[in-house]
Amino acid sequence: MNDYYDVVIAGAGPAGAQCARDLAARGYDVVVLETEAEDEFPRQSNKSTAGTFPSMMASFGIPDDVVMQYTDSVVLESPMEHYVREQPGAVLEFADFKRYLVRDGRDDGAEYRFDARVAAPIMDDGEIVGVTYNGDEEVYGDIVVDATGPAAPLAKKLDVVDLKRENHAIGIEYEFEGIDIDRPGFADLHNAMMLRLDHDIAPGGYSWIFHTGEDTAKVGLCYIQNDSHAQYGRDDFSIDDYLTHWLETDPRFRDAERIEGKQHRGSAHIQAPGKLHTDRFMAIGDTVPTVDPLWGEGINKCMQSGRVAAAAADSCLKHGNLEPTAENLEVYETLWHRDVAPSAKTRLLMTQLLYLAPNDRYDKLMRDLHRLGDETLADANNGNPLAIARLLDLEDGPLLARFAKQQFGLDLGGLLS
Repeated sequence: MNDYYDVVIAGAGPAGAQCARDLAARGYDVVVLETEAEDEFPRQSNKSTAGTFPSMMASFGIPDDVVMQYTDSVVLESPMEHYVREQPGAVLEFADFKRYLVRDGRDDGAEYRFDARVAAPIMDDGEIVGVTYNGDEEVYGDIVVDATGPAAPLAKKLDVVDLKRENHAIGIEYEFEGIDIDRPGFADLHNAMMLRLDHDIAPGGYSWIFHTGEDTAKVGLCYIQNDSHAQYGRDDFSIDDYLTHWLETDPRFRDAERIEGKQHRGSAHIQAPGKLHTDRFMAIGDTVPTVDPLWGEGINKCMQSGRVAAAAADSCLKHGNLEPTAENLEVYETLWHRDVAPSAKTRLLMTQLLYLAPNDRYDKLMRDLHRLGDETLADANNGNPLAIARLLDLEDGPLLARFAKQQFGLDLGGLLS
């Protein structure tokens, strides 16, 4: 094995693997260090919901054989209402998807080292020049990329990111058979991805049912461990308890049975990024947030961040005399804000406002969407302030006051009373 590479990447998730794919395709020497053993990769315990849209599939050349089910619509549910949007998508078999990314990168020359737990950066004159892994093993590179998600061992030790617990989202998902996909009183979920806003099930977050064929589906929930969760959550409930509660109370699951070995957990940080890079270093993937208020689609965000990180590395490495300093790698942050997360601050604020709303406001949101239509929803999800304003009304004054106090420390109670 080599000791020196153009780029060293920690983490073989979608962000790290896509970054490696792009760099290897450009002819660079790249190595990916992955904690898991190759014969276990990826462990089912660390996957995401794996719902995505055709734009992601086409942009990154993802083959059909990693798709469990193509879908025709997205359904939004509240406790008493629902809204259906015609929108094609794909539910991925996430393990097959991740293995494909590794295989495709290897075909172009990327090297993978499994059973390789990254521990710390190797520093020289104040700059990162490599990493240690598995205790005392070392590998060096012109550029180092941390794509390890919430763990972010390199990013934390370099003080590039400061991941806050109150922005830490956790999720759990099972796959089931025997689900009543078209239950009377609910939306028809055949060939659909359903997202539900309901604090009784996911306080400060959302739950989902993604149809995967016949009477099978992925079922899960996630929430952010912040003030919204504290306001609506139960002190005696864990995330497993909430999922059990949903399974026991929703008639669609009355005859459902878990598919053995299909339990999945994951986490991410939903927060505005500070600095994403420094000299010879970039932090990608879950260390940059998923900011779509309604769709999330974290897989696409990770893949996009991996791609723009590869472009930033290429902008330095293709010129032999251009050092990968923080100034020269700043193109990563420029591309991230332009291509990965445009209107990031506005969309993140909308996400936080959405999870603060009470259940009856979610019911009203579904009715408003029927009145306003798909275009308003799409524009609001993209962070358009006018579209967001169209989803609000005078009755939202107290909600906006609580939001302003939570986010900015402003007490607007007197102004809105």
